Amino acid sequence: MIRLAMCIAVEHDPWLVALAVAICCVGAFSIVQMFERARGSHRGQGLAWAFLISVAASATIWCTHFVAMLAYEAKAPVTLDPVMTIVSLMVAMVGSFIGFAVAAWGKDDFYGAFGGALFGCAIAAMHFVGMDAYRIDGIVSWDPYYVLTSVVSGTVLAAAALTVLRTGRAIPHRVALGTALIVAAIASLHFVAMTAMRITPMAFSETPLRPAAFNALALATVIVGGIVIAAGVFAAMLDRQTRSEAMRELTHMAMNDSLTGLPNRIAFRAELARQIDVAIGSGERVGLCAIDLDRFKEINDVHGHKAGDEVLARLAQRLRDTLGQNEFVARLGGDEFVALTRFTDRAQIVAFAARLDAELKAPLALEDFEARLGASIGVAIFPDDAASAETLANNADLAMYRAKAEAAAAPCHYDSALDEAIRDQRELAADLRGAIDRDELDVHYQVQTSVTTGAVTGYEALLRWTHPARGAIPPTVFIPLAEANGFILALGEWVLRRACADAADWPHASKVAVNVSPLQLAHIDLPRLFHQVLLDTGLPPRRLEIELTETAIIADRERALHILRQIKALGIGIALDDFGTGYSSLETLRAFPFDKIKLDRFFAAELEGNIQSTAILRAVLALGKSLSIPILAEGIETREQLDVLRREGCDEAQGFLIGRPGRTAAPDGDTGDRERVRAA
Repeated sequence: MIRLAMCIAVEHDPWLVALAVAICCVGAFSIVQMFERARGSHRGQGLAWAFLISVAASATIWCTHFVAMLAYEAKAPVTLDPVMTIVSLMVAMVGSFIGFAVAAWGKDDFYGAFGGALFGCAIAAMHFVGMDAYRIDGIVSWDPYYVLTSVVSGTVLAAAALTVLRTGRAIPHRVALGTALIVAAIASLHFVAMTAMRITPMAFSETPLRPAAFNALALATVIVGGIVIAAGVFAAMLDRQTRSEAMRELTHMAMNDSLTGLPNRIAFRAELARQIDVAIGSGERVGLCAIDLDRFKEINDVHGHKAGDEVLARLAQRLRDTLGQNEFVARLGGDEFVALTRFTDRAQIVAFAARLDAELKAPLALEDFEARLGASIGVAIFPDDAASAETLANNADLAMYRAKAEAAAAPCHYDSALDEAIRDQRELAADLRGAIDRDELDVHYQVQTSVTTGAVTGYEALLRWTHPARGAIPPTVFIPLAEANGFILALGEWVLRRACADAADWPHASKVAVNVSPLQLAHIDLPRLFHQVLLDTGLPPRRLEIELTETAIIADRERALHILRQIKALGIGIALDDFGTGYSSLETLRAFPFDKIKLDRFFAAELEGNIQSTAILRAVLALGKSLSIPILAEGIETREQLDVLRREGCDEAQGFLIGRPGRTAAPDGDTGDRERVRAA
């Protein structure tokens, strides 16, 4: 160690030594920055970074070496071999590339140490090849102990540096430590190796000790090397800045709605949690407004989605402009928005909701039309209405659903008594959706028979749902629920497939009748669905009959009749259900040749002793005969009702007297039911 210290202190110019170390520090920092970039890049970019690292590393080693050699007082004339000088640079570049590539893409930390050792060997190789280019007019001898020590110290320190930079473990000040170890590897190898060198000058040499060309070359080396190192530093800094900007852009995209620029659902949840935390600490309250635009679908349907997007963007800007201190608005998706405010006086949340309502109801002048939307707004308050962020959001939604259901002219505040019923309906709707997905529904079949002979004419498929906790849920409850929540199409398809599959397995060839809702009939792909289900189940089209009310037709009569004609063309029978109640237009019977008319059960209940009901029945039967359409009477529960039907010439009957709904359709009908019909 004393000999090493004497070599640095006595045989070197201290200012040039300091310059060499400074160059080494800057270069090492550049190497570390670029290695960080290489580690985070895919293989294609990583190769480019590895090349830049090798250039910066070789320039750092080379410049440090030659500046340090400039600082060395050789006591003898010195010249440089240009070929070996360039070879030494190439050795450093190739060795550094291999070492850093191994360290960057190895599978574990061992490859960091191995790549670092290769880098250390590159430092040693560059030094001794460079010393071969350092031609001294004298006798040069080497101390093998110091030579070995220089190589070992450089290799070990370089391996430690890349292990620190490569590892996934948390290491304090990792970048600074890695930089320091690289500087130590380069500097220790150079100065320990210089300590190993002994020079005996030639006595009669007339060559100048340090020619001017040598000084110029050294200066040029420092300048060029410094430029290369600086370029590496700036490349790493530019890449880091680019990545930071890209990360900020990605964060903005992840936290904001692309159409309106408002915060999105993720940002809303974070802000709601933050506002609640602040409110807890300050004793304030948090008001949440759930907003659903009214009549927005009409904008899309009439003027197109581009106009709808413009409306959303303009309304979002209005909401943004109306915000004050501690207020926040976000778009959750579609035409749903939320707004937050922190307050102390309840009048503040009332005024906030009213302000939002006024902005949304104000006319919106667009290029081709003026939009007047409005919104349904539900308000919930923390901690008055909820003790957590999730419950607060749910309660605001419930209040909003009530506002929409009641077509409220002003925002609705959460009311537990009123809104729990809505919550119950939402939970029941979710359970129904799950029951459809899990195939937990059931289909029962009620027999339809000829009034005169008692022969089975078909079976009506009746959907049943037994809730695991609530028991049997009547269709009058869950069918409207499916329609209101948008999965009546899925429910209808489930029933259709189940009924057709069951009927295909019956040992008899009876028809099966399936009800079709107005929302199903409005779907343009309904004929295609029937065709596909018949193909999938193997049921002949003549054995399938659909039942629909005239209400399903009148919403869009021409469209509905067109769809019905397509279905009838498949060979499927079509029955007009619940005839005699609601809309019962003779024009519909004229416009479409139904295969059956089903008389509503209301008339069957009034047949006994009611002259008017009997007269209506007689008129409907006469109408059916004149149009050659058979008539089926529903709700037959007594022999007296059946007697009236037989006397008046009704074609078919269905009801508890004939047969109760069951899970199976008995071959040729239920014998007991048919006997009751004959006996009557």
